[in-house]
Amino acid sequence: MAEIGYRSGTLCVEGVPLDRIADAVGTPAYVYSAGAIEAAYRRFRAAFEGQDATICYALKANSNLAVIALLARLGAGADVVSKGELRRALAAGVPPSRIVFSGVGKTRAELEFAHETGIRQINVESLNELEVLSEVATRLGRKARIAIRVNPDVDALTHAKISTGKAENKFGIDLAHARAAFARAAALPGLEPQAVAVHIGSQLTSIEPFRLAFGRIVHLVERLRADGIAIKSLDLGGGLGIRYRAEAPPEIEDYAAMVKDVTAGTGCSLAFEPGRFLVGNAGLLLTRVLYVKEGATRRFVVLDAAMNDLLRPALYEAFHEIAPVRQPAADAERSPVDVVGPVCETGDTFATQRPLPMLIEGDLVAILSAGAYGAVMSSTYNSRPLLPEVLVSGDRFDVVRPRQSYEQLLGLDRIPDWLQGKGA
Repeated sequence: MAEIGYRSGTLCVEGVPLDRIADAVGTPAYVYSAGAIEAAYRRFRAAFEGQDATICYALKANSNLAVIALLARLGAGADVVSKGELRRALAAGVPPSRIVFSGVGKTRAELEFAHETGIRQINVESLNELEVLSEVATRLGRKARIAIRVNPDVDALTHAKISTGKAENKFGIDLAHARAAFARAAALPGLEPQAVAVHIGSQLTSIEPFRLAFGRIVHLVERLRADGIAIKSLDLGGGLGIRYRAEAPPEIEDYAAMVKDVTAGTGCSLAFEPGRFLVGNAGLLLTRVLYVKEGATRRFVVLDAAMNDLLRPALYEAFHEIAPVRQPAADAERSPVDVVGPVCETGDTFATQRPLPMLIEGDLVAILSAGAYGAVMSSTYNSRPLLPEVLVSGDRFDVVRPRQSYEQLLGLDRIPDWLQGKGA
């Protein structure tokens, strides 16, 4: 990615050297490239030029308000999965008419808020949710525009924990019962079924699962229209993968050509919900080497970042490239090391026996491709404060989420009166 690379011997994000950011905000810290996010969005948009397509950025990938606002300014909508994400999208300037509310377990309060806000559509995932939303919409006196998410039973060929379109997954209404679900939606008061939604998983590296799933959805649309249900739109979700290591995900242009081919003749508008594709490779986790520890059988590089800051390696066995901020010589010797964090878990490991140039205590390193599912999945495990997030644009950078202080962290708790002042 052109926006992240070595310049004059130092790893930079756009025009800003990472050591400059470390000096200003400390480590660990998340750093994002506004230029990389914008370039990814414009490429996605250009791939569907001339088609009636809405791009709804999936906030679950990275919900920093500055990131959402950047994409909103470019014309993106939002795909949200909670009231909190919906409030973030609104606060960042996303018009309600470009917001889709997805998720398998929406509460009544969330459905009420979404409906009152007047968003583009609510993606319903069960018959029970249909009934609740009908009650909500009827009480509020206006129809809720809905899609029904259909589970097409397609193997996305991705990690089991991020596969969402197989029959055994919790998401959507299975294809065999979809027509009955739409008939029920059409009969219930307060509902306007207008779209079919599908999303089969995340980090897909092949077009074929998409083609199979979308083909089944198009066939369903034909049958629904024969049943008298006017489907106007297809919500085709997200899931297009990015490169972390040696993956060769489909080019967005090839994906768009497949979508055009499969959906030709439906007359439906399209909605997409990319997340990782837009922000994944645009961010990194900047961290510093605390210690280099010689074990009995291997060397450990201990960082000041931990699994609570970046959970993906522990949760998904995910690979992230690790790059020294100071550019190593082209002929620098590489030796295998375990790159670990300070948290009291063996799972707090970013890389095992990874060949890396010699690192010493105090060196800065960057864990790459951390713009998606990084900061949003972080926690305060081991009472470690949440990290700052930094957005770079050209030769300037801004802190878009300050580092949490210990006072803020401790201030979240309350000691009840009956425990105060009690001695042993």
